[in-house]
Amino acid sequence: MNTSSRKIDPSEKFINEDVINELLSSTAEPSLEEVEAIIAKSMSKEILSVEEVATLLRINNDEHMQKVFETAKTIKQSIYGNRIVMFAPLYISNYCVNGCTYCGYKCSNEFPRKILSDEELQKEARVLVEMGHKRIVIEAGEDYTNCPVDYITHAMDVLYKTKVDNGALRRINVNIAATSVENYKKLKAADIGTFILFQETYHEESYKSYHPTGPKSNYLYHLTAMDRAMEGGIDDVGIGALFGLYDYRFEVLALMMHRDHLEEKYGVGPHTISVPRIKKAKDVSVDDMQYAVSDEDFKKLVAIIRLAVPYTGIILSTRENAEFREEVVNLGVSQLSAGSKTDVGGYQDDEKMENQFELADHRSQEEIIESLLKKGYLPSYCTACYRTGRTGDRFMQVAKNGTIQNLCQPNALMTLSEYLEDYCDDELKALGNKVIEANIDKIPSDKMRAKTIDRLQRISDGERDLFF
Repeated sequence: MNTSSRKIDPSEKFINEDVINELLSSTAEPSLEEVEAIIAKSMSKEILSVEEVATLLRINNDEHMQKVFETAKTIKQSIYGNRIVMFAPLYISNYCVNGCTYCGYKCSNEFPRKILSDEELQKEARVLVEMGHKRIVIEAGEDYTNCPVDYITHAMDVLYKTKVDNGALRRINVNIAATSVENYKKLKAADIGTFILFQETYHEESYKSYHPTGPKSNYLYHLTAMDRAMEGGIDDVGIGALFGLYDYRFEVLALMMHRDHLEEKYGVGPHTISVPRIKKAKDVSVDDMQYAVSDEDFKKLVAIIRLAVPYTGIILSTRENAEFREEVVNLGVSQLSAGSKTDVGGYQDDEKMENQFELADHRSQEEIIESLLKKGYLPSYCTACYRTGRTGDRFMQVAKNGTIQNLCQPNALMTLSEYLEDYCDDELKALGNKVIEANIDKIPSDKMRAKTIDRLQRISDGERDLFF
């Protein structure tokens, strides 16, 4: 890719570090009245301003923070119910020309590099489908010689076309390096779901120190990736920061500025926000990280993000251990990865290649589903919104007017029923069917409830891929 096309006018920078630093300079504990006023606004499903988020970040009073935790849970429940969307990452290439200091795939690390062939892509897809997955996110390092965008779109085509009995991959999200408008148009034409890209850190000076070499070292080009994605026709985008690279409070406020920028310029904010914490990787130690985020601070930032963006999905990966993930899910998380592998070809091949980072939740997909079901959650493999065109501002419309409850709840029940019928033993199937029965009455519309009951019977009789 021609690097000259990566020149971005400095005026395009929409992260105002002076404003963030000024907000963070105040350390005064907010009063109970201030906290309750912000909570009341969030409970009315209004997004919070950057200044209001900064106020919540100043909370040190345990009782006040507990109110935030309880509100995060309530908001998530009121919009998403007890649904948890399930997905898995699929690493298809570890070729990379960047020197990101925190990443196991950085170009200075010496290990065998690999890109999946068509046959290997099909094998990976089959394993994922046989696990019950319907939604994946493609992951690849940045190397336009060995792994161009044309390979990514070809891989998507191969993966979409791979069928296994009743199953198939129905939505492919993509997490690759920042690229051009033309390349985003190619991804759109290949039926991308959501384009996902983490800024890593929004703090420009720190960003440059963590990215000393390679095309990713261009802070502004990376920062404006979602603008080009939107211009390329992709209206479902997912943002995030790698927590631990810089002050987590700065990152949370910057994420809100990124949200505001997308809302103001394109009429819709991010579909998802991911909250990964930095983890150990090849030639990467996290023991002495200056900005390492404690478990308590991590719970705090997740809950505050949920209050700040009620309608935005929050994604939690297998970077966190099983016990802690289940604790954080309760604070507003709406999407979980399960049974993840972070090495290229990892689902089909027992001979491990180098991981991008170290995982902490090693449970199988089935174990995670069982745990969620026992806690009353409703695992969902739904991909209907993307396939019916409910993306971008159209998704936000149905979310904000409440129609989402008559769509997402039935779709979650039907996709869980498919999973139970095709991939579970009798014990897990019985547990899952009890959860389905307990959740049917939560469909607000009598008409949609009756249709859902009918379609659940059709799934039991052998039909598949039914959705609203």
